[in-house]
Amino acid sequence: MNIYWEMTQACALACRHCRAEAIATAHPEELSFEEGVAFLHQIRDFGEPLPQLILTGGDPLARADLYELIDEARALGVGVSITPAATPALTREVMLRLKQHGVEGLGLSLDGSNAARHDSIRGVPGTYDRTMQALRWAQELELPVQVNTLAASETAGDMPAIYEVLKPFGIARWSLFFLIAVGRGKVLQSLSPEEAEALMHWVHAISADASFIVATTEAPSFRRVALEQMRADGMTGEQIRQSGATRSYGIRDGHGIMFVSNTGDICPAGFLPLAAGNVRKDRIANIYRDSPLFRQLHDPSQFEDRCGVCDYRTLCGGSRARAFAATGNPLASDPLCQYQPQPK
Repeated sequence: MNIYWEMTQACALACRHCRAEAIATAHPEELSFEEGVAFLHQIRDFGEPLPQLILTGGDPLARADLYELIDEARALGVGVSITPAATPALTREVMLRLKQHGVEGLGLSLDGSNAARHDSIRGVPGTYDRTMQALRWAQELELPVQVNTLAASETAGDMPAIYEVLKPFGIARWSLFFLIAVGRGKVLQSLSPEEAEALMHWVHAISADASFIVATTEAPSFRRVALEQMRADGMTGEQIRQSGATRSYGIRDGHGIMFVSNTGDICPAGFLPLAAGNVRKDRIANIYRDSPLFRQLHDPSQFEDRCGVCDYRTLCGGSRARAFAATGNPLASDPLCQYQPQPK
């Protein structure tokens, strides 16, 4: 299970697809250090194995108490990863310090194969060069990296070139984030279902030879695409299981994933901004296990329309965030998926 903590809304970048609609300064009701510590102690309510904590934002480096909060989480036995913004604050010394404080992985964003393409998405010149430098430093420091890349009309044609850029860096994972129209992301153009399906087939094809894991975010229908292709290639069920391809099957917004906003709201995911509670008054494990919203998201039999009758609903389940963004109903069908379930 992954718990994403949006530590702050503050960030020096102006990304065109920013879910958090980050601004230069922190929200006045941002969780204090003491409230952050209290939230971290709640993670132990889940029991073993403890969830992984991913620190995000805004830019988590903008929090003056970042290292103290990391130390608190590590003292509790909670694994910590972080997704900093590629600003001048992300120096080699900072990355070394993060590693020394027990951070297990780094998330970086790369949305273009060159400076012009990437910086046009990120909104600040020089961001591409800083990201490339951070990748080199991470390699040098042996700090595992996940690279996140926006998959939208503006970036899809550049994916093969981005893949070539990433090959030399020895990253652990490349995740293609299929745009959800929330926050500032409403100004960008999502892929059509046909374009998304074609990109997923390309992802599956390159994943066979890539030296790192290639995956998708907010596009769980990739699991169906991959499974269909593996079956078409003659793989047996046991071979598919042994390949490790089914590791993330069944995980989706609100099920294996939880998001805590900078003001403490407890949501199923960062891209699904429905608050089921707040850490200032609620226990996160209780919300995850017992709140009506999370219980619905745990149970694919409650999904509606095509997702509700789909034979892949347990393995995939569709993007609950995209369903909500499109319809206002988190249980509705994911409009990115073009699969038509066969009548029983």
